[in-house]
Amino acid sequence: MTVIVRDVRAQDAEGFARVRRAALPFMLATAEQLAFDWAHAHPDSHYRPLVAVAEDGAIIGTAQLRIAHDAPEPGIGSVNVYVDPAHLGLGAGTLLLRAAEEHLVERGARVLYSWVLDEPANRTWAERRGYAPSRSAHFLRLDLTTAELPPPQGPPAGVELRTAEDFAADPRPLFELDAVTTADEPGDVGTELDDYAHWRETTWDHPLLDRALTTVAVVDGVPAAFSAAQTDGLGRYWSGMTGTAPAFRGSGLAKLAKNASLHRARDAGCTEAFTSNDAGNGPMLAINEWFGYEICATEVRHVRTIG
Repeated sequence: MTVIVRDVRAQDAEGFARVRRAALPFMLATAEQLAFDWAHAHPDSHYRPLVAVAEDGAIIGTAQLRIAHDAPEPGIGSVNVYVDPAHLGLGAGTLLLRAAEEHLVERGARVLYSWVLDEPANRTWAERRGYAPSRSAHFLRLDLTTAELPPPQGPPAGVELRTAEDFAADPRPLFELDAVTTADEPGDVGTELDDYAHWRETTWDHPLLDRALTTVAVVDGVPAAFSAAQTDGLGRYWSGMTGTAPAFRGSGLAKLAKNASLHRARDAGCTEAFTSNDAGNGPMLAINEWFGYEICATEVRHVRTIG
C-alpha cells in the first residue's frame, strides 16, 4: 500500500482526531479542538501538523511538531507521531517522523523530544531512529459512574471556591497563577508563560476548556490554587492542570479544588475522568490515587540530539 505524507487541510480535522483517539484513547481529541489549535499556533513555534494518507484517502497517521518557543533554552523541538493501530507496519510513522525532523532542523532545532508509549515495539522503534529514553509520565483514569469520590468539603476560613466563569471579566489573575505553577512543573523542557494575550487566546478561549468545571481556591481574594478542567462533549473529562501557588503549598487547596471539580463533572454527566502525571511528581500522583485514579498507560519521553 502506498502512503503519502502531507500537511493537514481543514477537512482533515475529524480524521486527525479519529487517529489520535485510536492511538491515545485516554486523551481528549475533537475536530473542533484541532482546528482551533492549528489556527492559533504561535508563529514562533513553527507548528506544523502532518498526516499520513493511504491510497483510498483515509488518514492513518498524524504528527504534531513545534519549536518550544516558550522554553528558556533555544533550539528545542518536539514531535509526536501516532499511527492508527489498524494500519501499523505500512511505514506511515517513519515517513511522518522524517518529514517532521526535516522541518524542525531547518528551523533551528538541535534537540528533539518525542513521547512514546511504554510498549516494547514502540520503544524499539524510537531507539532505532536515534531517540534515547528520558523521563516517563503516567496516564490515569477514574470511572465517574462507580467511583466513590471523597465527600464535598467546605473550604476553611478565608478560602472561597470559585469557578473560572467567575473570572470572565478579567482572567489575568488565573493567567498569573497558571504561570507560577507551570514554571516549576516537572519536565525535561521548561516553560515560561509570559504572553498574556496569547494565553488568553489559546488557553482561556480553548474549545475544550470547561470554565464551569474549572475550580479555583481563592484566599483573601487572591487565586491560590486551581484545577483546570477540559471536556469533549462525549462524557470525558480531563484535568488539564492542577497546581498551587508556592506561598500556599501544603495547605490542601489543590485537593480541595480538584474534589469540587470532579463532583461538578459527575453532576454534569461526565462518565470518565483522565489526567496525566510525570512519574516523578509524587505529590500529584498521591492526590490522584486518593481520588481513586488508576494508571492506564505510561509514556516515555525520548530525546535525540541533532549532529
